[in-house]
Amino acid sequence: MIKKLYLPLVALLIVALSSCSKMGELSSDYFTTNPEVLEAVGGKVPVTINGKFPEKYMKKNATVEVTPVLRWKGGEAKGQSALFQGEKVEGNGKTISYKMGGDYTMKASFDYVPEMANSELYLDFKITRGSKTYTIPSVKIADGVIATSELATVGSSNASLSSDAFQRIIKQAQEAKIMFLIQQANLRANQLSSAEMKDFQNKVKEVNADTKNFQLNNIEISSYASPDGGVKLNTNLAEDRQSNTEKFLKKQLKKSKVETNVDAKYTAQDWEGFKELVSKSNLQDKDLILRVLSMYSEPEQREAEIKNISSVYKNLADEILPQLRRSRLTANYDIIGRSDAEINEAFNNDAKVLSVEELLYAATLTDDNARKEAIFTKTTELYPNDYRAYNNLGELAFSAGDVKKAESFLKKAASIKADAPEVNANLALCQLAKGNVSEAEALLGKANGASAVNEALGNLYIKQGQYDRAVAAFGDVKTNSAAQAQILAKDYNKAKSTLSAIKNPDAMTDYLMAIVGARTNNASLVSSSIKSAIAKDPTMAVKAASDREFAKFASSIK
Repeated sequence: MIKKLYLPLVALLIVALSSCSKMGELSSDYFTTNPEVLEAVGGKVPVTINGKFPEKYMKKNATVEVTPVLRWKGGEAKGQSALFQGEKVEGNGKTISYKMGGDYTMKASFDYVPEMANSELYLDFKITRGSKTYTIPSVKIADGVIATSELATVGSSNASLSSDAFQRIIKQAQEAKIMFLIQQANLRANQLSSAEMKDFQNKVKEVNADTKNFQLNNIEISSYASPDGGVKLNTNLAEDRQSNTEKFLKKQLKKSKVETNVDAKYTAQDWEGFKELVSKSNLQDKDLILRVLSMYSEPEQREAEIKNISSVYKNLADEILPQLRRSRLTANYDIIGRSDAEINEAFNNDAKVLSVEELLYAATLTDDNARKEAIFTKTTELYPNDYRAYNNLGELAFSAGDVKKAESFLKKAASIKADAPEVNANLALCQLAKGNVSEAEALLGKANGASAVNEALGNLYIKQGQYDRAVAAFGDVKTNSAAQAQILAKDYNKAKSTLSAIKNPDAMTDYLMAIVGARTNNASLVSSSIKSAIAKDPTMAVKAASDREFAKFASSIK
């Protein structure tokens, strides 16, 4: 009797114990991540987790809350939890079969902080069965974080300079007109003694006498007849007007001892001048006249059709046609500015004699940044309302790594000209250097046309995780930032070529080359590049020791 009772009691006890037993810990073999080693992208650390509950694990009356946690020394960051439930639980979690188990996928994203460079990704588990809640051991599922995208390379980018408008040779022209009466070609005294003619003759003399600052190239004579009266008559008139004007001019040049080429021509019927004057006039039927000109090309037919518009022909004869009976004289000459040597000498002795364009140009004549700074500073003193010198002082400071100083100059430039593209591009670089991506993006919206705007855009795209766009923006620029973009876009050959072509490689250049070596499994390149980086900047030793890029090359970089 006792034996008969014993066996059922044991069976009941086993069932009871099994139903009350806790769900055990899970092996890391049940989990994979993509990527295998976490990587910072656009200021975030994203990860996709693929997990599995094994067969006969998920109790039918249990729920399991799974939370991804990125842990590092002194801190942690939690991702979004996911809830899973047994078959007898009514809830919003994903149901997992007790008998078959089940697979699942969950995503997590963490805001990147530098301490994550040496971190590990865990899954925490909280299990609830009935009124009881407990945890099982956390499972490490990945290492983190590769932070190549967060390397500070913005400072290697070229900022945008404000250009000068200096021209050593500026082409100029002085004009004068001699007007003629209808069907006449004689030069009238009042025309030869007009104020306009006197100014013309005086300018020719001045230019001819001052060969240091001017060069007289030639004088052109263009003589015309109005398009009324027939082609034959107008041809003779225009030719005579040219001849008489040329004789007068050559006489005056000889008298003033001016030697230059005189190029003379005539136009028998000045239809182009006629069309221009009509289009600018207030004539009532000017559109009709212009339509006639477009419909007919033969001079005689044009003239006949226009005369048929009797309502306006008198106005044409009084207002338009007299202006076409003329000779136009044009003296073409060059203004010759200071030579490079003269500009440098003037800056050294008395910068006040230089124009703002000459001062800005003077800065292009030296590779000495200290002299550039002196020139731009003097320019701000002499021309305080010109934003360009302030911008260029900001460019110098940014290139020297002083973002705070650069921003101060650039804000002054912006206060003078807020929409200057190069100022906005440079302010964007300063914001990127400080990690302010949204502010930089807004500024770059006003930077179109700046000389180095594409480099600023390339850095923005790196911060946003748009690596292919960053590579395209940088183009063939040879900077650390450009190489960083190429590494992140996995174009390691191009990155290596870019880094090798940088004129003044610094510690970051060598560090990026070491990353190229790590990603192409080139241990010797890793070792030599890290050693070179540390020689230039000893702090790189600590950085390299904790960088996940070099985890499997630890022995090579000691």
